[in-house]
Amino acid sequence: MQSGQMQAITGKELEYIVDSISNEDLLIKQCAATAAVTQNPAIQQALQQYIRSMDHHLDMLVQSLQQHQQLAPMQPQQ
Repeated sequence: MQSGQMQAITGKELEYIVDSISNEDLLIKQCAATAAVTQNPAIQQALQQYIRSMDHHLDMLVQSLQQHQQLAPMQPQQ
């Protein structure tokens, strides 16, 4: 195998990435809801910064899935 060549991800790794995407999405929604109701500008700013960070994490997870999509088996493995 060549250096830098991607390997197919395992089912367990796929489950981990999907769970991570779900968790990041939930945290983004919770932070956005809290930022919308808080009266403290410092807390709003901190939550908005945290949301940007989580958006970046979410993008990285989705890109990881997209990069491995071509390597994924067409049929579920038993």
